[in-house]
Amino acid sequence: MTKKTTEELAKIASQVRRDILRMVHAQNSGHPGASLGCTDFMVALYFKILKHNTDFSLDGKGEDLFFLSNGHISPVFYSVLARSGYFNVKELSTFRKLDSRLQGHPATEEGLEGIRIASGSLGQGLSVGLGAAQTKKLNNDKGLIYVLMGDGELNEGQIWEAALYGAHKNIDNIIATVDYNRQQIDGPIEEVMSLGDLKAKWEAFGWQVIETDGNDMNAVVQSLERAKTMTGKGKPILNLMSTEMGFGVDFMVGTHKWHGVAPNDEQLANALGQLEETLGDY
Repeated sequence: MTKKTTEELAKIASQVRRDILRMVHAQNSGHPGASLGCTDFMVALYFKILKHNTDFSLDGKGEDLFFLSNGHISPVFYSVLARSGYFNVKELSTFRKLDSRLQGHPATEEGLEGIRIASGSLGQGLSVGLGAAQTKKLNNDKGLIYVLMGDGELNEGQIWEAALYGAHKNIDNIIATVDYNRQQIDGPIEEVMSLGDLKAKWEAFGWQVIETDGNDMNAVVQSLERAKTMTGKGKPILNLMSTEMGFGVDFMVGTHKWHGVAPNDEQLANALGQLEETLGDY
């Protein structure tokens, strides 16, 4: 796939946000908030950064691999996979329908191209990613591993066990990203369970940490490119990415209320009016 310019990435991101809203609206079910917030990251990753092959194989030899830990943001994952050529874009219309390959949380038994693990049971993605990264090292495979986690997900102890393990084993071919939107299903992070100084925490656990604005396409690309230069130096890398839940839609932005709520007909029309159709709706 030809690598995209920042302007091209921004246009793709607008279309992906339209896909997210239409998918969730059609079934009156799904998670638009963090999907919209992570769109720029996912688009930059799949259309610019990731060395991947749309002729999908589960072993992923010689490729970079991505693992979505916070699987409830499947709408953005499915849209990006389809728009980058893993499966027909029209299949997005089957999202969350009975017998669809596009279930609410990604799963492997449906055989959807691009999906390597079942996810959505929070806390597991970093462990899987570290295992995949170790496998790459043992096989002398130069591919990198990328993982995306939610910040609310950091309430899970397994994340911190994995963080300890990654540093202890010097797993330096992994770039993990935290979607730091400061919201979770029950409210603001600070009210539910404060995470404190996340940069200091990850550094104390032995990780290299970079910080970025996840809703600025230039910043997202630059941070991921910088993270790649930090691999192979004995420490895993953590990309602390600040985003706004619901980014791109004025009435959704910055609140946990759209974590798992679908827009109605009027709200959908309002939201789509704020987003340019750049690649054609499915």
